[in-house]
Amino acid sequence: MNAPDRYEKFIVPDGVKKISFERDSKLPNAGTFTIQREDHTIGNLLRMQLHQDHEVQFSGYKHPHPLDYHILVKVQTTNKSSPIMAMNGAIKDLTDEITSIRESFQAEVKKLREMPVDGAI
Repeated sequence: MNAPDRYEKFIVPDGVKKISFERDSKLPNAGTFTIQREDHTIGNLLRMQLHQDHEVQFSGYKHPHPLDYHILVKVQTTNKSSPIMAMNGAIKDLTDEITSIRESFQAEVKKLREMPVDGAI
């Protein structure tokens, strides 16, 4: 079979950074992040979170090819910020939001487990 091994979709190879950044030579305060071993899920989350930042003028992502296991996230900011600062803020905000969702979910599961079971067979 000619298909790549499944682990290649998830394991970052030795010597390859998970995230790299390249400044745009034509636009001020712009650049492209290459994020290894991620897909549309992370790309869309980051894009939408970056749109919440008032210093971000543009953010978008693309997944170049289904057999390429990376995404490209392009960010352009105002002079008051930088793409790296905007990305760090977006990642922190997403981490906080996901932590809050997990804690709420765990609290609800705990309530359900403590609830008496009526009419059990």
